[in-house]
Amino acid sequence: MALAIFDLDNTLIAGDSDHGWGEFLASRGKVDAANYRAMNEKFYRDYQQGRLDIHEYLAFALEPLARLPREELVALHREFMVAVIEPLWLPRAVQLVQHHRERGDRLMVITSTNRFIAEPICHRLGIRDLLATELAMADGRYTGAVDGVPTYRDGKVTRLRAWLDVEGESLAGSYFYSDSLNDLPLLEVVDHPVAVDPDERLAAIAAERGWPVISLRD
Repeated sequence: MALAIFDLDNTLIAGDSDHGWGEFLASRGKVDAANYRAMNEKFYRDYQQGRLDIHEYLAFALEPLARLPREELVALHREFMVAVIEPLWLPRAVQLVQHHRERGDRLMVITSTNRFIAEPICHRLGIRDLLATELAMADGRYTGAVDGVPTYRDGKVTRLRAWLDVEGESLAGSYFYSDSLNDLPLLEVVDHPVAVDPDERLAAIAAERGWPVISLRD
């Protein structure tokens, strides 16, 4: 049994769930739409260009989670799954996950997106092992703070190594599927790095290093 690790956004789904959640909140009037959309786009561009300040972004993105009651957030997320995530679903991604499941591999998603957004998506894919940016809570509500190391760039490797120690697992025979140059640190430590519909810079690195490049899009 080997680890089959997947990035989530723009890998297993055809879009970015974190960015999509921000747009969804704006569309439902839960944030100041004009200002929030402008900042959401700015941070997304920073991410795509590999220069995102993850802590600045999280301070922005987690504010609505801290402000809105937990029950309202859960209801909003159910609507978000139908309105935003459903159109991003990739049958070929589901098939890839199933391929590794049938091989007996242990399935895992590692995403910089926070657990509140990512976990229901992963559960729909039948993946229970998830490393995501964890959110601090107090009295049953999110505080707007991050709990531990965000799963972003080198943070993905840090969190994975800690998980391996706890679980008694190893990276022998491991796979990691990702679209983004931001995931280069983790791609470099697995046995089988795979670029999935990669951004331009990751595509160039994959070609240079002889890594497989696949598409899960129609």
